[in-house]
Formats: sequence, C-alpha cells, structure tokens
Amino acid sequence: MATVPLSSAPGKWIMVSTIMASAMAFIDGTALNVVLPSIQKSLQASGTDLFWMLNAYLLMLAALMLIGGSLGDKLGRKKIFIAGILIFIGGSALCGIAGDVTLLILFRMLQGIGGALMIPGSLSLISSSIDENERGKAIGTWSAFTTVVTIGGPILGGALADAGYWRYIFFINIPIGIAAIAILWTKVKESISEEPDHTLDYIGAFAIAGGLAAVTFGFLRIPDIGFNNWQVYTSLGIGVVLLFAFIWIEQHSRHPMMPLSLFTNMTFSGANLLTFFLYAGLGAGMLFISLNLVQVQGYDQLQSGMTFLPFTFLMVLLARFAGTLADKYGPRLLLTIGPAIAGTGLLFLSFVGQTKGPAAYFTTFFPGLVIFGLGMSLTVAPLTATVMGAVSDHYSGTASGINNALSRIAGVFANAIFGALAVLFFTGALQKEIPGLPLSTSDKQAVMQQAGELGNARPPATLTTADQEKVTRVYHDSFITAYQQIMRISGALGWLGALMSVLFIRNSAVSSRKK
Repeated sequence: MATVPLSSAPGKWIMVSTIMASAMAFIDGTALNVVLPSIQKSLQASGTDLFWMLNAYLLMLAALMLIGGSLGDKLGRKKIFIAGILIFIGGSALCGIAGDVTLLILFRMLQGIGGALMIPGSLSLISSSIDENERGKAIGTWSAFTTVVTIGGPILGGALADAGYWRYIFFINIPIGIAAIAILWTKVKESISEEPDHTLDYIGAFAIAGGLAAVTFGFLRIPDIGFNNWQVYTSLGIGVVLLFAFIWIEQHSRHPMMPLSLFTNMTFSGANLLTFFLYAGLGAGMLFISLNLVQVQGYDQLQSGMTFLPFTFLMVLLARFAGTLADKYGPRLLLTIGPAIAGTGLLFLSFVGQTKGPAAYFTTFFPGLVIFGLGMSLTVAPLTATVMGAVSDHYSGTASGINNALSRIAGVFANAIFGALAVLFFTGALQKEIPGLPLSTSDKQAVMQQAGELGNARPPATLTTADQEKVTRVYHDSFITAYQQIMRISGALGWLGALMSVLFIRNSAVSSRKK
C-alpha cells in the first residue's frame, strides 16, 4: 500500500495521533507505581490488591494484544485503533470514580481491553504508512515521545497523589483520547492488510487469555496461601495446559492470530525473546524502586516521580538517534550493548541500602538510574524497528501485537512472580531479625502477619513507641534485603536479553525485509 514521508503533513499527523494514544496507556503503567501508596491508604487495599491493580491491566493487555494486532490487520488499523481508544477512556473514567478495590481492579481490566486494541495499532499504522527508509527514525521518534510522557507519568502522579488527587491520573486520559480520535478521524487514512483472509482466531484468543489469567492468578495466590495449596496447583496447571493448547491451536489453525511461521525468522524470534527478558527486568525494577523510595527511603510521591527524570532526558536525547543508527548500520550492536548497559544499571541500583532520603539521591539512586536509562535509550527504538522490519508489511499489526504482548506478558509475570518472590525474601529476612526483638511470642507473631504488606508493613499498635520504632526498622531492613535481591535478578534479565541479540539477531534479516 502507498506510504508517506515522515516529514509530510500526513506523516506528522500519524505520529501525533499514535504518540498521544499510546502515551495514555503507558502513563497508567508508570504513574500507578508512584501513587500505589495513596491508593492503598484511600481504598484500604492489601499488598496483594496492589499487585492485582497492576496485573488486571497488564493481564488484559497481554492476553488480548495479539488479537488486537490481528484485528487491525484484517478489519482496518485506524478503525480498531479508534475503538481501543474509546474503550480505554471509558475504562479510565470508571477507574476515576471507583469506590473500592474490587471495582478499581475490574475497571482496570476494561482499560486493558482498550489498550490491547490501541497499542499495536499505533506501531502498525507507523510501519504500514511511513516510508520504509524512515521507519526506524519514525519508531525512534514514537519511542522518545511516548517514553517522555511515560516517565512524566510518575511526576504527575506523585504531584496529584501528594495533593490527595490520585483519581485524576485516570481522568487525564479522557481529553487526550478525545483529541487523538479527532486527529485520526479527520487527518489519517485507513490502513488495512491486502491479504484476502480476514477470518479471526477466536479459539486461540480464548486459550491465550485463559492461560495467562490462570498462571498469573496462581502466582499471585502464593504469598497468601503458600505454594503447597490446591488453588495454586490447579490454577498453574490449567494455565500451562491452556498455553500449550494455544501453541497447538496456532500450529493447526487455518487462520492463526499468531502465525508460528513468523518465528522461523531467528531475528524476529530473538528480538521477541530479548523483549521478554528485558521488559521483565524493567517492570520489576521500576516497581520496586518506586515502592522502596516511598515506603522505606522517605521520599514523597512527587519526589519519587522526579527521580526518573534522568531516564526521561536520555530517552529524549538518544532514542531517535538510536533509531537512525539502526536504520543506517543495523540493530544488532545496539541491541547487544543497550540491554547489557540497562542490566548493569539495575545491578548498580541493587547495591543501594537504607539512605538518608532525597538529600542523598545523587550519591545513591542517581548513578544506577543514569546507566539504566542509557541502556534503555539505546535499545527501545532499534528493538521495535527490528521486530517490525523482520516481517512483511501485511503482518505489521500482528508483529506489533506479538511484541507488545510479550512485553506486557513479561510485565505480568514480573509483577506476579517477583511479587511472590519479594514476599518470600521479605519473610525470610524478617524471620532472621525477629528473634532479636524484645517482644512476646504473640507480638512477634503479629509482626510476622504483616509480611504480605512488604514496605507498607506497620508494627502492632499495642507496642510501646520504642518497640514500634525497632519493628519499623526491622521491616525496612527486610524490605531492602528483598529489594536488593529482586534488582539483581532484574539486572541478570537485562544481560540475558543482550545474549539473545548475540545469538539470534542478524542485520541482514532486517535490511532484506520482504514486501
């Protein structure tokens, strides 16, 4: 189909609309990390509730993004994109008025459904509409601007949460979404695959959605009821069976939503493996940094959001440039160096212990965040361009859906698995510290019962002020122990992503892209 130059008026309108719509979805992911303490206090949510608030959204993204990309290719990318925006802003409005935790989780799922239709639509519109020799630059521009807005989310979220207005994190999506729809409706042409087969894979969609939901539920139940429980066994077992069933369905379906033939291209497979490992580390790292800053280190929520500014500046400066370099020289070197640097940044952050609060930021969290931001700035645009460039044009929506689904699946598993691990690490550290406390057996049991709250754990109100201070210090030390272990695992995942580039990604597979 006909494409347009990036610098043309149609090209600019495509970029503006896709950036605005995508930014809404990404803002919600990062802003919530910062405002979780306010939501927890306002709605009296438990630690498990917090992970479900994040995972309800990510789960629907992961489960439905594949079919979202496929729908765009087969029914019209602009049409599905607009439908996703409408659902997303509707879910946002409902989240903003939710009166309890259960409703908020349900409405976050509705947001996720909208995001699943919306996010792959943005990249498939760019890939199918912008001239091929400028796609890396276009994706770099998209990456830079969406990341700026994404990292700006914690700053905005922190300011609103400190003022008691955390609900406005959801309401702000409404005017942005309406503006994006207006641009798409009036300025952007429809884009649809030229393939004659427009049949949808409903059975595959059910299998992947059910499998991911069951596996995530199983991991989220572990902190509350332990691993040796029938609910965990049953949920994980059903999830694994459904995920294998999904692979079988896609292998035998005449109309697969995820054509397995795409994975015969080792560069496409390697880029998606890289995405999975890197974004699992990214999701866990950013979540636990935010919780650590607010719950343990004494930052308010605005200060917590401001700590990610170095990340933002590096993305602004380097993401588009990295996309241009990938267009010119190929992505392999950048996709090896970038994830390795990002993993090193997460490793640096794992050595931060108890600090003196915001006054010590530049000698504690700042160096690791700069290294982490540098690595991600070199990675994001080349990675996306590689995924989109390794397949033919009529699979652009499907490829975008697969890659975005994997990044969200990585986030789901990171939050579920790392959340369970964090509770186990926290509990283990707490058990070592409690014998040294001058408390009765019943008081020690009461202290242990708070383990599921992680950094938000509070000492029993029946203790003296001096004993409460001792327990609080033990809680903080135990959380930092868990945080450090999670960050080291996250760093290792970044390095594992770099290894995927070395093993699988070849520049020739992107530069020789078939029409």
